[in-house]
Amino acid sequence: MHEGALTRLRPVPDSRFRLFVLHHAGGSHLGYRGWVRHFPADWEVCLLDAPGRARSVAEEPVRDAGALAERMHEVIRPELDRPFGLFGHSMGALVAYELTRRLTDHGNPPVWLGASAWSPERGPERAEPRHLVSAERLREAIVRMGGTSRHALEDPDLWSYVEPLMRADLELVDTWSPDPQAPPLRVPLSVFGGSEDRGMTPERLAGWARHVEGGFAHHTLPGDHFYFTGRTADVVSRIVKDVEPLLG
Repeated sequence: MHEGALTRLRPVPDSRFRLFVLHHAGGSHLGYRGWVRHFPADWEVCLLDAPGRARSVAEEPVRDAGALAERMHEVIRPELDRPFGLFGHSMGALVAYELTRRLTDHGNPPVWLGASAWSPERGPERAEPRHLVSAERLREAIVRMGGTSRHALEDPDLWSYVEPLMRADLELVDTWSPDPQAPPLRVPLSVFGGSEDRGMTPERLAGWARHVEGGFAHHTLPGDHFYFTGRTADVVSRIVKDVEPLLG
């Protein structure tokens, strides 16, 4: 068991459903703590952390999506005693997809998968991987994603922490592609994205439909890559609306 990789802000011993939330590149569970209070009282929400941040800050980040999915599988394995689902934002979305593949192979797939602001469709980041660009261009890329101000990234102490973590996470993201031999997932998938996200357009996100055959919902909300900023309750309500029919 990897200590500190799972955070349970509101334990629900007799929960009807358990949702695991996976964070974005450069992020941690801290960015999703405010989500928990919006979910139904009989859901238990578990926030996951990749190595290299939060309580595992001393550990080396994982640079391969498959390896991180394996690690997250170890973390959640003791928690799969009831209906459960996965929601991942950006980097978290592709890790959630890889984790769902592993869970399916082990005969215990989630009842629902939520993929936010990342797509299996090839994009410009494959032609020029962001983890290899100069520090200045990396700052520009982070600012374009939203969620972090340029002023904050000019702080030397913050940048000394952010830069190596972002490079590791972006290496994971920009070198990932789904296994072309893998059959479509038989898991209901809900896709979420921002209408003004230039990197992950609604059209690119629609490409997820080719990777599942268990039901597909596509939610486009106003905003950029971090479209949920200021509208967490709306996003959570859409998640709940998609999951509830699957719980019988």
